Parts: sequence; C-alpha cells; structure tokens
Amino acid sequence: MRETTLERRLVREVERIGGLVPKWTSPGNRGVPDRIVILPGGETVYVEMKAPGKPLAPLQEHWKRKLLKLGHRHYKIDSNEDIDRFIDEVRGS
Repeated sequence: MRETTLERRLVREVERIGGLVPKWTSPGNRGVPDRIVILPGGETVYVEMKAPGKPLAPLQEHWKRKLLKLGHRHYKIDSNEDIDRFIDEVRGS
C-alpha cells in the first residue's frame, strides 16, 4: 500500500468525524509532520504519514520530540490499523 493511499483514507476518516486534515508545509522547517489534524472541540494533533514499515527520518524524529515536549500529540501512521487506532483515540474510544 502506498503512503498516498493511506493519506487519502486518513483524510476521509477524520472528515467523517467532523475534523479537518490540511497538509502542513513550513518553509525553512524541514521535517515537520505531513498533516495537522484539527478536531472538533479545539484539539489539534500532528501526523506524519509514512509508507508501510518506513521509519521516521532523523529530522522527523526531532520534530516529534519537540512537539511531545510542548505537550502536543504526534502520530506516525503507516497502516490502515494505525488509522483505525488513531480515529478511536481521537474520538475518545
């Protein structure tokens, strides 16, 4: 399965629960997560999409640590199961 296929499914599933999933680009800040997930109730979550089995790159790990240290949630998603778990968690299941 390709990363783009997973990314499209994530967008569909988040929109189904009333959220938004804009692509995030930040010029001059390589390694930022691919997507910002904006959820109902004022919550924002950061998601790095990867092809199945691919690890985070060093700059992506750096951003993950920075975001977690600031109290944000960060997810690496590389499978349909990860998407299902993510949706369950952000819905409070």
